[in-house]
Amino acid sequence: MRKLLTLIFLGCSMITTSQVDFNNVLAAGLEDAEKFTTDYLSPLSESVVYNMGTGWYNTADAKPLGGFEISIVGNISGFKNKQDKKVFILDPNDYQNIDFVENPGVAREVSTALGDIKGVEVFVESQVAGVTLRETFELPSGLSGEGVDFVPSGYVQASVGLIKGTEIKARFLPKMNFKDASVGLIGFGIQHDFTKLLPADKVLPVAISAVIGYTNISGDYDLTNAKLIEGENQRIDASINTWVFSGVVSTKLPIINFYGGLGYVTGKSVTDILGTYRVTRGPFASETYEDPFSITKKVSGVTGTIGTKLKLGFFRLNAEYNLGEFNTATVGVNFGFR
Repeated sequence: MRKLLTLIFLGCSMITTSQVDFNNVLAAGLEDAEKFTTDYLSPLSESVVYNMGTGWYNTADAKPLGGFEISIVGNISGFKNKQDKKVFILDPNDYQNIDFVENPGVAREVSTALGDIKGVEVFVESQVAGVTLRETFELPSGLSGEGVDFVPSGYVQASVGLIKGTEIKARFLPKMNFKDASVGLIGFGIQHDFTKLLPADKVLPVAISAVIGYTNISGDYDLTNAKLIEGENQRIDASINTWVFSGVVSTKLPIINFYGGLGYVTGKSVTDILGTYRVTRGPFASETYEDPFSITKKVSGVTGTIGTKLKLGFFRLNAEYNLGEFNTATVGVNFGFR
């Protein structure tokens, strides 16, 4: 469980998959290591942005003044059939030192952090003092290679009604520690029900709202005990920010309602590799890197949502499916008043 959470929230599956992977990648030189790591982690960061852009609403009917709802929300973003997110093309001509052992010089598909391709061997070769040094190693696989084809998340969310059809929201996951890793989540949102401004609001069968939500996931992973590569103060700091802008429509029935939305998601992830790293293998052995690199991934896209909500007095239950670059299923258990 700790490993899975680290993969999802900190984007460092390359490092935790094998005890030697990070040493291998840095053995290719800093520029090659940064390029490979960026391509490898990009789909994982993208999936988290889409995952966290969901769950902001379960109706377009904003709560009245003083109305509130507390929810436990769970999301699952699947990628089992998204082959284009499981692989990327590694072209040795774009790298200074990395090439394939089999069919060198020829571009081919390799695994991303979501993929399952195993057994791809590459080598790093360079001239040092007139002597050719060569190091061979296997590229890392990803989550699918470990039988995991989804990205989960969960948090507590609260909504409170204000005046004139406005509702404010907040989501929260307290800082959680998993041995050497820690993860926390916080978010804020606002919803405005335009139909509340109409004289016929009480008799209209539907409500129409606009929703804006912001979520930040931050975490760190201390690499000291992992002993992946020689050095000091080795750690990963990661932050993922997601904005969502949605238009929502829903029915206004007493017990069972249906809702749908069209939205735009945008986000950015930043992963900083920090500390001192001393390479011990390959042509760059004895090289020392301080805070080697930072990886930034920007994501944006259109999403669509369809869902239903059951209301039984104080207890409510909702389920929805979100269509986007990564499809996400969301379930909420809600407790509310008014």
